[in-house]
Amino acid sequence: MSEELSHDEKLAKIRDLIKGIDIGMLTTLNENGTFHSRPMSVNGEVEFNGDLWFFTYGDSPKVHAIEHNARVNIAFSDPKNQTYVSLSGRAQLVQDKAKIEELWQAPLAAWFPQGVDTPDIALLKIEVEGAEYWDSPTNPVAHIVGFIKSKATGQVQQVGENEKVDLK
Repeated sequence: MSEELSHDEKLAKIRDLIKGIDIGMLTTLNENGTFHSRPMSVNGEVEFNGDLWFFTYGDSPKVHAIEHNARVNIAFSDPKNQTYVSLSGRAQLVQDKAKIEELWQAPLAAWFPQGVDTPDIALLKIEVEGAEYWDSPTNPVAHIVGFIKSKATGQVQQVGENEKVDLK
């Protein structure tokens, strides 16, 4: 991604890449120094503005991990469309009832049976600081052309985009 892009344009690119990918793998660092990843739903409609929000329980292991070390990574994968996005930043627990109500969606009742009144319901807010993405064409012809160029030139061909984005 060109350095000439504005902060808003960078956010829009990441938003476009992750829109429609419901599940991301959230990785935290445990107190014993090991990484732990778990699937987290962004509930279908991601309107990424630099922050990601996930529903959780306030006393969950992931919350204990971020209390120890707030640095996290969330990775989104859409193999069908050859889109992969890795976002890194800082997580914090948010127990703001108004924000919980604002972000609530009916399917969340499967995990939070009393809705927004479920005891210990909370949000994880991820303030994204950086991103890296891989976005390749899904057209098989583009991959074949890249393979042929690689064989003809002896050089690795880049098919698609791979960029690092600073969102601070």
